[in-house]
Amino acid sequence: MALNDESLQELKAELLDELAKEAPSKTVLSLRLAETRSADIGEVLEEMIEDDEELSAALLLLDILSAERAANVLGYLPGESQLEVVGQLDDSQVLKLLEEMGSDERADLFNLLSEDRREALLRRMAHREREALKRLASYEEGTAGAIMTSDYVAIASGMTVSQAMMRVRQTAPDAETVYQLYILDSDGQLIGTMSLRQLMVARPGAIVDDIMIKDVISTRVDNAQEDVARIVAKYDLLALPVIDADGRMVGIVTHDDAMDVAESEATEDFHKGMSIGQLEDGVSRVRLWSLYRKRVFWLVLLVFANLFSGAGIAYFEETIAVHVALVFFLPLLIGSGGNAGAQAATLMVRGMATGDVGVKDWGKLLGRELLVAGSLGITMAIAVTPIGIMRGGEALAMVVAFSMVTIVLFGSLLGMCLPFVLERFKVDPATASAPLVTTLIDASGVVIYFSIATLILTDVSM
Repeated sequence: MALNDESLQELKAELLDELAKEAPSKTVLSLRLAETRSADIGEVLEEMIEDDEELSAALLLLDILSAERAANVLGYLPGESQLEVVGQLDDSQVLKLLEEMGSDERADLFNLLSEDRREALLRRMAHREREALKRLASYEEGTAGAIMTSDYVAIASGMTVSQAMMRVRQTAPDAETVYQLYILDSDGQLIGTMSLRQLMVARPGAIVDDIMIKDVISTRVDNAQEDVARIVAKYDLLALPVIDADGRMVGIVTHDDAMDVAESEATEDFHKGMSIGQLEDGVSRVRLWSLYRKRVFWLVLLVFANLFSGAGIAYFEETIAVHVALVFFLPLLIGSGGNAGAQAATLMVRGMATGDVGVKDWGKLLGRELLVAGSLGITMAIAVTPIGIMRGGEALAMVVAFSMVTIVLFGSLLGMCLPFVLERFKVDPATASAPLVTTLIDASGVVIYFSIATLILTDVSM
């Protein structure tokens, strides 16, 4: 049964109480840990590792677990917590954990270590393991190679179903998943795939080449990880095979790893959409200086950008002095334009992130946005017109109505187009969301509003 936050805190307290005894019982601790899922143990240990006073207790709990279980639990910890644990262990202990970890998690942890520690560990590894780890750890971060695992079931072309079943039994204990099998030729090139179910129901003497699926969906080792996640989601795959430039199979990206990437990318886009840099860790664990540094750049930049709004107001001082009631509607109008622009930008950024829209769709989307934004602007203008009449008469209501339509239309089009412009200049479109769009619309909205006011109210007064 999965544990909720309250149950996790109770588990943590129970473990700490036992460890606080003069002679804590390893039997009691082992039984309690044995009945707890690795993910839940990892969450409890993560909290303990963050507290310097509880770090030794966390290490003792890891030591009680078998090497296989400890490695599994370690895989659920964030990178910073993994480093904290590994920093307290000697090389032989770290090697035991690395041996039990999946190849992808092993490479991730290895890349977090210092250069000296990596060299020391490599020297103590068998040649085959050393080369496999170095190869996986060498792939560029953010690519398919960086998130793939080399623990998969490969079947040689020409095998019979009986031989293939024997191969599955031999490799299943170390494989990340056995539900999808991959058929390779003598050069290691991927030529087909089949499910374990297909293999089990096939005639024992049949050749796997005759029953395999030849139209294999795969990805290149250097493809972006977000593209990998999109392929896995689109085709509902349990695992996606990864091939090198020569078509040789080098690993697979499993469904759970692809979903982790999707979550990570969505979080990153959300942070960028609020003009926050990518956080190395969760918001509850990131260091204060790092959190400050990630947020301060755009905030300071947008402070100076907002000076243009002040300059716009200063330029129309005479109009404002004569028609003071105009100031009442200023926050309403630029706020409405900013909201409409932020909505449009968010829709475009998300559509581009999921592959739903691209630069080729710009013309079609522009036409749709003109119709939608125009309708929104007219609706909002109708809603605010009675207030304009009450505050300053029909002339002021006309100014507010025309300004509302124009500012909402302009804001929506700006919010829709800005992600495409940034994409054209190789800048992440996620940057175009809320703060940047609203700041630009604030400045332009002031100019639009007071320009319309000066034009209409001057004509009326004449």
